[in-house]
Amino acid sequence: MDAIQLLTQQHREVEELFEKFEKASDGSDRTLMDLFARIADNLAAHATIEEKLFYPSVYVGPTADKLQEAVEEHLSAKRVIADLLDMDPTDAQFKAKMKVLQELIEHHVEEEEKILFKDVKKLMTREELATIGEQMEVMFTELIQTEPRMQIPRETGEAAPLV
Repeated sequence: MDAIQLLTQQHREVEELFEKFEKASDGSDRTLMDLFARIADNLAAHATIEEKLFYPSVYVGPTADKLQEAVEEHLSAKRVIADLLDMDPTDAQFKAKMKVLQELIEHHVEEEEKILFKDVKKLMTREELATIGEQMEVMFTELIQTEPRMQIPRETGEAAPLV
């Protein structure tokens, strides 16, 4: 699977998790916390593979400004996730913060899919996208097994470097 296909697939998976969270918002606190953990783990691992592998490999020409914006969007999402990690689903602001997180992610995904990915397809060959996609898939698989959300509080000081 090439890098763009992998990232797009992961975008759909997180969207489905947010939908499940919305449907379960009147459910048990444990269900809400489990869904939050899955969302946060997926977002943390996804952001890591983008920041460490994908973004640096496409940080040239027309994509540079978009990537600077993308890592700032990651930072905003990480800050909301860090807040949520310190909360319980019974907290008055928990569901509101989850909605803010969802909106941040929806905006980020839209920009990536409508603008960034199109630019990247012009910059990289299919072979290059396939190679980076394989590396990203391996890293994601390793990360997702380690509760990557627990690393997020350490990543809220500044946006990830791109070089």
